[in-house]
This record gives sequence, structure tokens and C-alpha cells, in this order.
Amino acid sequence: MILNAMASSVLAITPTMRVAFVNPAAEQLLGASRTMLKGMPLQDLMPADSPLIDRIRRVQIDGSSISDYGVELTFAKEARHLLDLHVSPLAERPDDVLVLLHPCSVAHRLNHQLGHRGRARSVAVLGATLAHEVKNPLSGIRGAAQLLEPEIAESERPLVRLICDETDRICALVDQMEQFADLKLLQRGPVNIYEVLERVRRLAETGFGKRVRFVERYDPSLPEVDGDRDQLVQVFLNLVKNAAEAVPAEDGEIILTTQYHHGLSIRVPNSRERVDLPITVRVQDNGPGVSADVAAHIFEPFISTKHAGSGLGLPLVAKIVGDHGGILEFENLPKGALFRIHLPAFRQEPRKADRAATKSAE
Repeated sequence: MILNAMASSVLAITPTMRVAFVNPAAEQLLGASRTMLKGMPLQDLMPADSPLIDRIRRVQIDGSSISDYGVELTFAKEARHLLDLHVSPLAERPDDVLVLLHPCSVAHRLNHQLGHRGRARSVAVLGATLAHEVKNPLSGIRGAAQLLEPEIAESERPLVRLICDETDRICALVDQMEQFADLKLLQRGPVNIYEVLERVRRLAETGFGKRVRFVERYDPSLPEVDGDRDQLVQVFLNLVKNAAEAVPAEDGEIILTTQYHHGLSIRVPNSRERVDLPITVRVQDNGPGVSADVAAHIFEPFISTKHAGSGLGLPLVAKIVGDHGGILEFENLPKGALFRIHLPAFRQEPRKADRAATKSAE
């Protein structure tokens, strides 16, 4: 009854790659009744090179579960579906495989993140333009004001200082916008995520996070991250700083968690290659969370919950995570906010996308 009521498609596959069970949602997805589907070879329902058939065979060989997100599956009637899939052995019948299919979720969040990255690049172009067209004239205005200051009455000198302060503020904002420009390529290599988080925690405890209690829940067996150490420090420093500013003045708490997420992978944009994202880092606080209207646009430029915030910190974090090929997620909790970062593990062989980028650069 539970399986029949599920909106997700559920199938049981035998060792000979035949359908043993389908629920009503799977009947609708496959366009055939349970009577017709039972005992049917899987190859009759989808192409022989289907990613689903490949995942089922891997589970049959390894005996371990696989989760894959944003997979495009084509069925016999040539209907294409973008789905999240989960394949695992059945405990009571280990020779059979259970398949769970449902409309993709992580993939949609990735698409949203790619949209945020596009807007971030627009900010980069705007920042580069402002640097030339605005910062230089502002420097002239500031210099002229400083030259005038000794010549005017004491009562009017606060106005000169106001001009200098405002020009400095605008220049600082333009400098923040310039960080979005792709001026520095990622210096990828093996990065110990524990060292990154330890450095961020120490920086926080000596400054903005002096009164915050840090809780560390680390998986000690994580592999190294494939990334740029300095940029990852910037990512987590920004997230921890935001969390420290959100927690209450008393009993403020930030929880840093790492875990290995087996089987999570995404497709590289404009490529058939898929990248595994097994390393997950969580930054959680016990603050008031974020209002629903802001949460829906939290990674977009110029959206801020702070009174004097520029709204550029989180978009920059999203861009750096995206440049690493990772996923950044936000979730409001019953008490507090949670940022979840999925990152690739380091491997000796370069990815196809990296090799193609190197060849094009040459």
C-alpha cells in the first residue's frame, strides 16, 4: 500500500535484468501496465546504453547503493525525463535490485546556481567598468577635497571629511564587485578540508566570532578536496562570518560538519561527463534564520539581510563553489540557518573538462 501510494516510481529488477515489480507511478512513467511490465527485459523499455542499466549493473557487481541526480533517461516510447535515481540491493533478496526514480531536485538547484553565476559575471563586468569610469574620478574628487580642507573654515571641515568617507565607501563597494571578475584561475590541487576549516575557526575566534561556541562534527576519513585552498578559505570564512553575525549575543553556536556522501554526482554543464561530489561540508547556526522572501534570492547579487550590507558576499561564495564544480545549498531550519556545500574529491587523473580547457589554452 505504501509503495502504491508513492509519487516516486519504484521498480524491482531481477539478476537477469527483468522487471519483478512496479508501482503505479512507475506504470505511468513507463507508459505500460503492471501486467505488461512484469517479467519484461529492461532492455525492452530503454536503450541498451541507458545510464539506469549501467547503474543497476554496478549495484549488482558491487553490492552498494548508488544515488545519481539530474540524469536524463529515455524510455521505449522515446519520452525523455530528467530524474534523480537511487539504486540499491534489496536486503531480503540481495540478488534483486530496487530502483527509485523521481523528478530531479538537486539538478534544479544546480540550474538555479548557474543562473546566479551568470548574474555574478554581469556584476564582474559592471565592476570592471566602474573601476575605470568611476574610481579614477572619485580619487580626483577625494584629492581635491583634501586640498581644500586647510583653506576652509573649521565649521565646514566635517563636510570635507564626509566627501572623503563617501568616496572611500563607493570605492570599497566597487572593489567588492571586482572580486567577481575571472582574473585569477583556480589553482587546483589536493586540499585538506580540515586544515581549511581549522584556519577559518581560528580566524573567527580571534575576531568576529569571539563570543560564539563552535561545535565540530567531522568525519575523520574524508579524502582531500580537489580545489583552490585560498579560495575555499574565503568561502568558509564568509559563511562563518555570516553565521557569527546571525547568532544571538548569548549562547551563539555555529556547527561545522563534514561527511562523505557516497554516490552524489552531477553532469558538467555543456558536457556528457559527470563529476562526483562526495564531500559535504555543513555550516549551521542557531540564529533566527532568513525570511522566506530573501531566502528565495539569497545567492543573488545585492540581496542582503544586513542593514549596511552590500549583498555581494554570498553571491561570491556561490561563484567560487560553482567554479569548483560544486553545489551550494541553503536551508532554513526550525532554529537557525544551514549552508550545505558539496565538493569534488581530488583524483590523480585530470577530468576531461580540465584536459579540454588546458588544450584550448595551449
